[in-house]
Amino acid sequence: MEAIDLASLEPWLRARLPAARPPFRLQRLAGGRSNLTFLLADATGGEWVLRRPPLGPRQLTAHDVLREGRIIAAVTETAVPVPAVLGAEDGLCPDGSPLLLMERAPGVAVRGAAAAGDLGASARGRSGRALAETLAALHTVDPAAVGLGDLGRGGGYVERQLARWNRQWEEGRTRDLEALAEAHALLAARVPPQSRTAIVHGDFRLDNCLLDPAGEVTAVLDWEICTLGDPLADLGLLLVYWAEPGDEITALEDPPTLASGFASRAELRDRYEDAAGVDASTLDFYEAFAWWKLACIVEGVYARVSRGALGEVDRPAASFAAQAERLAAQAHRAATGGPR
Repeated sequence: MEAIDLASLEPWLRARLPAARPPFRLQRLAGGRSNLTFLLADATGGEWVLRRPPLGPRQLTAHDVLREGRIIAAVTETAVPVPAVLGAEDGLCPDGSPLLLMERAPGVAVRGAAAAGDLGASARGRSGRALAETLAALHTVDPAAVGLGDLGRGGGYVERQLARWNRQWEEGRTRDLEALAEAHALLAARVPPQSRTAIVHGDFRLDNCLLDPAGEVTAVLDWEICTLGDPLADLGLLLVYWAEPGDEITALEDPPTLASGFASRAELRDRYEDAAGVDASTLDFYEAFAWWKLACIVEGVYARVSRGALGEVDRPAASFAAQAERLAAQAHRAATGGPR
């Protein structure tokens, strides 16, 4: 089934993009292994972004691009940089799925060592601190003040996340992963008290942000799993993604932060603590939780790729399977206090 039918979509696009000039062209963008992301271009060279859920069956509450659009629009009113939402509506895709239309924000997404090498040394050094400051800015936003007070329950965030991702893995599982199940049990038994509630992005990392040539964040992307909860979960996830030279296990297959010049995880943690005015002394637990959550996410990607729900992807299903196994093993090590 075709993901997007441009011919039938054209009247909707013209109503929301009055300056655009058809014919429109569509190109699948890198990333977006959950919701599908496309670059939309017109005859004058104008460019925008379209997002839709993956093809095929999916969990009832997952891949909600209308909710994602609402969150991005609300965050527009804060100091956190996001692309403008230009339209969001249900039933626009050939399978009846919703569609989200956004501006194409300036900046580059740094995916992999090659892209990191394209950044100047000063930009690499600045980018980590810029991400930490941007995350701190998000976590100091009052959810109610921007209309997101009803985004989630807030309290008991980690407990709910453990239950949610474990349930999603169980519902979509294609195999057994013993390390994943054992890590879940270990984490569930020692969740620290939640000290505060904030807007939690849920997948905050370098390649979900766009950077300018100086290394400043120009836009934060991929808000699909954003909710209210424990902000230290975002920081733990950022640090798990932030690979350093010498790490035996990395969350990403080709970590950009292995290139020279990037700030260390300790520097990111310190900058976040200063900017947010918080104490992150329980961060080890949140990093272990992040390893486990990533294993669940990648295992879900493996399941979707295996059944063709993401269309053509740049990696074989077996590579996602192997990555999920590594992440599950690391989650188990981290949950028992082992090294990275």
